[in-house]
Amino acid sequence: MPSEDVKQSLKLFIVLSRAYRAVNENVNKMIQTYGLNPTEFAVLELLYHKGDQPLQQIGGKILLASGSITYVVDKLEEKGYLRRVACPNDRRVTFAQITDHGKQFIEDVFPDHERKIHQLMSELSPEEKEVAITLLKKLGLSAGK
Repeated sequence: MPSEDVKQSLKLFIVLSRAYRAVNENVNKMIQTYGLNPTEFAVLELLYHKGDQPLQQIGGKILLASGSITYVVDKLEEKGYLRRVACPNDRRVTFAQITDHGKQFIEDVFPDHERKIHQLMSELSPEEKEVAITLLKKLGLSAGK
């Protein structure tokens, strides 16, 4: 029979998993109303906030397998939201660069996206959010070792 401490750990895992799934599903539904899938939105948001990114590094920054990046970049390029740009110093490197159309798109939808996430998180007080951030970072860092 597991100890109370082990039972509590299992319960925490289940509660954390369910909370993540509920919030994530809510956000993903909203992203789909913009005509993008969550991965496309994540790539576009990354380029908007962080600037041009080497294609080879995008997957690691948005937690996506590198094989899928080509497909996502192709889709965003077809929609006119980004372009591929060759690196002038290294022909082996290609950058993804957000277009003016992509910037305008993000600027149009991001305030609504931000509001929705804030609304989802508003169940917690600012103090509770700070505690949750600290505890989840601690958990994530220890699990990543």
